[in-house]
Amino acid sequence: MPDPLFEPITLPGGATLPNRIAKAAMEEGMAGKDQLPDVALFGLYRTWSEGGSGLLITGNVMFHAEAMTGPSGVVLDAHSPIAPFRKWAESAKSGGSKAWMQINHPGRQVSKNMPGVAWAPSAIKVDAGKASAMMADPVELTAAQIAETVERFATTAGRAEEAGSDGVEIHAAHGYLISQFLSPLSNRRSDQWGGSLENRSRLLLDVVRAVKDRVSTDFAVAVKLNSADFQRGGFDEDDARAVINMLAELNVDLVELSGCSYESPAMTGNALESAAQEGDSRTAAREAYFLELARELADSSPVPLMLTGGIVRRSVAEEVLSSGVDVVGMGTALAVEPDLPNRWRSATEAGRSASVEVGSVRIKDKAIASAAAMSRVRYQLKRLGNGKPTRPRISAELTLVMEQSASKVATKRYSAWLKSRAS
Repeated sequence: MPDPLFEPITLPGGATLPNRIAKAAMEEGMAGKDQLPDVALFGLYRTWSEGGSGLLITGNVMFHAEAMTGPSGVVLDAHSPIAPFRKWAESAKSGGSKAWMQINHPGRQVSKNMPGVAWAPSAIKVDAGKASAMMADPVELTAAQIAETVERFATTAGRAEEAGSDGVEIHAAHGYLISQFLSPLSNRRSDQWGGSLENRSRLLLDVVRAVKDRVSTDFAVAVKLNSADFQRGGFDEDDARAVINMLAELNVDLVELSGCSYESPAMTGNALESAAQEGDSRTAAREAYFLELARELADSSPVPLMLTGGIVRRSVAEEVLSSGVDVVGMGTALAVEPDLPNRWRSATEAGRSASVEVGSVRIKDKAIASAAAMSRVRYQLKRLGNGKPTRPRISAELTLVMEQSASKVATKRYSAWLKSRAS
């Protein structure tokens, strides 16, 4: 009898994924010398590919060297050497997975202590509660800078194909630059990029067109989109439905549905707490955070959809597929158990019922709790990349302190690299 999770899917552009499980993008913060991927990232992606996921989407790859979500991010632009990216793609495909590169610009979601730029559709600072003081003061993009950004997206997509990636995912969610343009809360422009949804979508659509013009027809082009921002007056379900229809007209291969931003961190990992309790009626709400919205969007979507957000059990993954969603995206679960897909495919009952448990983060401030939860995930990724077992129960508060200390060193290194590039 066919197993829906492990059936292949052919996307509109002709690319075929070997199964319906995708390792969703997680920001690894594992760049080596000169902001390039190195042996730790190669090892991490080799482990995931051998673990059975049909698709691996990289964490943020930044195409504007002066605009970074963090000092340990990978940069692929017109000046980057291609060889390390070829090794990364080869590692990600070593076990039979398809490999897509997520490309992104942080926009205003940049820390104040980061060198470089903080660009945004409008000069409105991120409101992250107590953490707001740590965020940069953004500068409104000019028309020339917008055009420059579109070109940079396309350049990096073309170089990703050159490096052996099977596709790219354009990040238009989580409050990053394109998401900022889409939201009426962060986009207060009165020109052709502001006001109506058609105008607020212009940057995304221009980026998709430019990318598709730069790559081969069989190279997959996907978009990560918020199903909603979860903020009153922000980008909502109706907006998402309309944008999906716009993307269908451009023959996008897949839309990954997610949600949240730094101002509304819906995806912190806390929802995974005790998610293995089969009899708990609240479990489905903790897992597949955005399933209800995705189900409604899937009813009318002309584009294959992928849903990401808190899935840790096979039964929930199967529910996602039965809702009309085409691909199941998992992040934190695969950071803890990278071979979970293979275990689900196992003929044994123990394997098929395997799930993941991650401790909660008991910090009241949502922004800080989100940062702590993500730091714990990145801690697991670094261990996997170095061939070590994961430690899912480690204190998130501890990993946050450790990461903040390491970040100071990485920021100095990144700043020196930027200066050396400019000289």
